[in-house]
Amino acid sequence: MSERLLSPRFVMVWFANLFSGVAWALMVHLPGFIDDLGATESYVGFAIGIASVSAIAVRPWIGSGMDRRGRRPIILFGNAVQVGATLLYLTVGALGPWLLVVRLIHGVAIGTMFTALSTYGADLVPAAKRTQGLALFGVSGMLPVALGGLIGDLVLRNDNWDAFFFTAFGFAVVAAVLSLGLPEVVKHGDDHRPAGFFKSMARLHLRPIWLITLVFGTGLAAYFTFLRTFVDESGLGSVGLFFACYAGIAIALRVTVGWLPDRLGDKVVLAPALLAVSLGLAILSIASTDAHVAIAGLLAGTGHGFAFPILYSLTVTRSRPADRGSGIAIYTALFDVGALIGGPLWGFLIEGIDYSGMFLTAAGVVVVGSLAFYIIDRHPESRVAETAGVV
Repeated sequence: MSERLLSPRFVMVWFANLFSGVAWALMVHLPGFIDDLGATESYVGFAIGIASVSAIAVRPWIGSGMDRRGRRPIILFGNAVQVGATLLYLTVGALGPWLLVVRLIHGVAIGTMFTALSTYGADLVPAAKRTQGLALFGVSGMLPVALGGLIGDLVLRNDNWDAFFFTAFGFAVVAAVLSLGLPEVVKHGDDHRPAGFFKSMARLHLRPIWLITLVFGTGLAAYFTFLRTFVDESGLGSVGLFFACYAGIAIALRVTVGWLPDRLGDKVVLAPALLAVSLGLAILSIASTDAHVAIAGLLAGTGHGFAFPILYSLTVTRSRPADRGSGIAIYTALFDVGALIGGPLWGFLIEGIDYSGMFLTAAGVVVVGSLAFYIIDRHPESRVAETAGVV
């Protein structure tokens, strides 16, 4: 594989992921729509989290399909579902089963696009620059976090939800058009024998990665699900302010010092990154000014900016090349499992305690999970592991 990072195919999939990501990230405002329909906090958490059920359920098929049939067919399928799902929100006028059906359909799109484009991007990154390359690819996933919040704030100034959903549809269409230009990136030889999704899940050296990714994803669900309602209730900051700070610092760090994990070691940099995520949640628990919301966004974004590409890179490195699609499918699915657990859990804590107690609990979960990861993970960091097929 060429050592060049910014190949034409890398740039193309980067932009496809960017536009797909904005179509998804706009949905940080969706709790406001569901709240306007008359939902309680726990119902908001349930309705947001239920998309994770279908996103998780489709992952085995996605992972195995990419390993056996290639990346392109799965990418095109995901785009078609995403375009349709963004339009279906326009048909939701009340709480009830139809809202949940639309969320489930959207979950299929999110799970497919997140996994397939991430795998395609990983295929193009040289092993020697893996974490740096994946961090740069991840910028196309972080920019939408900032843009989704800000664009949503702009479109919803007059609470025009139809315009909001049409905006998401537009970004989904652009992503689909760009994806049409992505050629198949893998060619399978006679010795290509994928082990499959569930065998990849059981790999001993990958289990600690699955644990900490689940913890990380559950923590992220605290603000990805409830920041909008927290802002509405407290009157502090805005969704756009938090996620602009969050994504801005993550992107700046990935572009300027994204080489740090490759130079110092993935796990060396991962520890302070997870601590920063926890501190961001803790700051939200005591927030009393707009500045606190911005600081929380900067801390959480700093942690995410390093933690996500590091765990992504460790997943690719520890997976067999023939099972890369399944490995990344599991990795991305665990964020949906985290949302599925965290959405209802954090919603119940808000109702039973308050937002402060919920954010503080989420911070504690990240700390405890991080400690558990470093206690149980004894796998040596090595770029040789993947090329040698060591699992």
